[in-house]
Amino acid sequence: MSHDHHHGPSLARAGARHRHRLLVAFVLVAAFLVVQAVAGFLTNSLALLSDAGHMLTDVIGLGMALAAIQLASRFETRSPATASKHTFGLYRLEILAAFVNALLLFGVAVWVVIEALRRFADEPEVLATPMLVVASIGLAVNLVAFLLLHEGSRESLNVQGAYLEVLADTVGSVGVIIAAVLLKAFGWTWIDPAVAALIGLWILPRTFRLGRQAVQVLLQSAPDHVDLDALAIELAAIDGVVDVHDLHVWTLTSEMHAASAHLVIDEHTDAHAVLDQARVLLADRCDISHGTFQIEPDTHTGCQELAW
Repeated sequence: MSHDHHHGPSLARAGARHRHRLLVAFVLVAAFLVVQAVAGFLTNSLALLSDAGHMLTDVIGLGMALAAIQLASRFETRSPATASKHTFGLYRLEILAAFVNALLLFGVAVWVVIEALRRFADEPEVLATPMLVVASIGLAVNLVAFLLLHEGSRESLNVQGAYLEVLADTVGSVGVIIAAVLLKAFGWTWIDPAVAALIGLWILPRTFRLGRQAVQVLLQSAPDHVDLDALAIELAAIDGVVDVHDLHVWTLTSEMHAASAHLVIDEHTDAHAVLDQARVLLADRCDISHGTFQIEPDTHTGCQELAW
């Protein structure tokens, strides 16, 4: 029975707020991928093929991001009776999608660098004019997708993964255009693999950062903005609290943080007041609205017997 106890309505999380922009970006990028891949093979341009490879990871990444948001949103609307064993919902799918995005980008970047090194020793003929035309169209497509995802990348790790994919593609298109112009003007065949290698090296550290952030969430590490030691001290400073233990803070998905702790109080302390103060402290200091506190009288025994 509910006893009229509610935790209030929730706002749409970061990923869900930007779902429609993700969808538009997905359609644009997927439509141009075929054109760019075919042109890359016909012109024999590694720079153009590397850009197409990045665009392929864009399509996969955007698709995974959309699928993760859709599944998490559908599960969010299910009733407790049909919620099955996923008591925290499927929000982590968005973080998993961001992690896979990072792996895809990393793999493509490494392949491009290796292939570029191979081509330095055997410079093939590259058709500069078609390469320039296709890269220019690709830049326009990437810029539109870039603008669509820019705002969401600041709020959602999932959207940030898709945004990094598009950002890499945008830089790649600029590089291909520069390579095509130099190739046409001076006949520098080495410029094509050189630009491809630079694109790969440019995206590697950004991919690493995205992957590291996703792994931190998947390992249930405390978010960077939370100082656990300071939080424990402030919780212990609440009137009537004599000890704080089993403090945990973690992230479900972007903008959705949670915390739990055991608060030991003097047996004469008002537990309701302690609970209210702890929740306010968590919201004000750490921007965490989902806190679960176990209030324990100091005369209670047995909790210390927990093995982990």
